[in-house]
Amino acid sequence: MKVVKFGGSSLATGNQLEKVLQIVKADKERRIVVVSAPGKRYEEDTKVTDLLIQCATAVINGDSPSPYLEEVLARYANIAKELDLSSDIIANIKRDLLELINNSADKDAFMEAMKASGEDNNAKLVAHFFKDRGLDAIYVSPKEAGLIVSDHPGNAQVLAESYDRLFTLREQKNIIVFPGFFGYNESGKVVTFSRSGSDITGAILANGVKADLYENFTDVDAVYSVNPSIVKQPKEIKELTYREMRELSYAGFSVFHAEALIPAYRAGIPVQVRNTNNPSAPGTRIVASRSNTNGPVVGIANDKGFCSIYISKYLMNREVGFARKVLSILEEYHISYEHMPSGIDDLTIVLRQDQLTGKSEQEILAKISDELHVDEIKVEHDLALIMLVGEGMRHNVGTNARASKALAEAGVNIEMINQGSSEVSMMFGVKETVVKKAVKAIYEEFFQ
Repeated sequence: MKVVKFGGSSLATGNQLEKVLQIVKADKERRIVVVSAPGKRYEEDTKVTDLLIQCATAVINGDSPSPYLEEVLARYANIAKELDLSSDIIANIKRDLLELINNSADKDAFMEAMKASGEDNNAKLVAHFFKDRGLDAIYVSPKEAGLIVSDHPGNAQVLAESYDRLFTLREQKNIIVFPGFFGYNESGKVVTFSRSGSDITGAILANGVKADLYENFTDVDAVYSVNPSIVKQPKEIKELTYREMRELSYAGFSVFHAEALIPAYRAGIPVQVRNTNNPSAPGTRIVASRSNTNGPVVGIANDKGFCSIYISKYLMNREVGFARKVLSILEEYHISYEHMPSGIDDLTIVLRQDQLTGKSEQEILAKISDELHVDEIKVEHDLALIMLVGEGMRHNVGTNARASKALAEAGVNIEMINQGSSEVSMMFGVKETVVKKAVKAIYEEFFQ
């Protein structure tokens, strides 16, 4: 039994849905189909989820939602028209959206329900399309299936009891079309995962029904060893571990949601990333363990928008609780950190730059300086992080030296270095202005 998930670009037009139909029909083991909301049809297009957020925001602000509502309905109507489906399905979608808008008193719950409606209505449309084309398909809602999640809007976590309930989906003889991105809290209200959370839904279902494989269809042939917008025609990754993929996803690989691997990993279910537009391509397989035949580095990820707080104090290493005190100050301002490399007398805290405002930054620096009596404290803005990932690092000597040498020869100054305790990843911090040059230099060192 396979759970198969299709991303927004795979469901943006009628033509794309025809491809999805053929993929599902090609393998009778593809029994559960998880769908996203319709994505972009072209580069400048707007995702349906973004239109729904704009529509909900207008309602909350007391403005007319009509322009956004009409555009959302037009997107579904265009797909239905391209597929020659009856207009009944669009009438049902319109009725659903109007009902949500008319019950918008609880603003937070309303926003969550509107965001989730993109996937929910698309699942109904896809199920209708499958049936129209002769497949024995049904729409199943997360509430009906028992997908219960924590009450954390925009960051829901699946509750353990969901898995036993989801297992009963195996008894269905039909092809199940299931909306991604959301579940229901214990009070029966819609709560969404983080954006691109349909990947998470797919992995949860794969775990729940004890699937043999979780296939994740997107718009690329495979996971690439580096961002194709930086390096032309980069090498495809045929196989990597859950841990490697999680590190790469966290550090900027957008092909797969970083949190989506956890349910599949816990159940030991392999994940196959494949291309809707080229389904014959083998794609990338994500597994628990693999043979390390490709050298120390399997992939290079990068992400921008970071800053670092550098703190120096003589004999810091002898001061019990120093790091805890620093982090408690950040916690007061609801700030999370990404990395914290340290030395004997200093430490650096790397965090997302957008968490700081000019005022909060100055307050935080003053508070750390005054309460911890530090010798020096400063902030470095506009940093990019480059992550080298590979299980093979544990068995290869000199990976750090090779990367540092490549950056030096490219004229790139390293702002910081940090190696993960698992020895599966190594992080380099550089200025945003030179990140592309840095990534190219490291790629040439390890892959060419």
